[in-house]
Amino acid sequence: MADEKEQPNRSANGLSASDFAGVGIQFAAAIIVFLFAGQWLDRRLGTNGWFTIAGVFVGGGGAFYNLYRKITAAQRRDDEARRRR
Repeated sequence: MADEKEQPNRSANGLSASDFAGVGIQFAAAIIVFLFAGQWLDRRLGTNGWFTIAGVFVGGGGAFYNLYRKITAAQRRDDEARRRR
């Protein structure tokens, strides 16, 4: 109970909204950056949208991987905090 009073913006499992506040923007930015990179490659090489499609999937995959890393790191921190209690 004392830990909850010291950190009022934390939920019962030790995570807060600020831990994941920028994830949506990072997700969108990764997709947009790789979308434009794919379009640039398509114009440069004369392909018909293949690199644009690949860029969207690479950007989405990278964004999902980043989200996965953030969630697993937060879970590890939460598990360690629970062990210390």
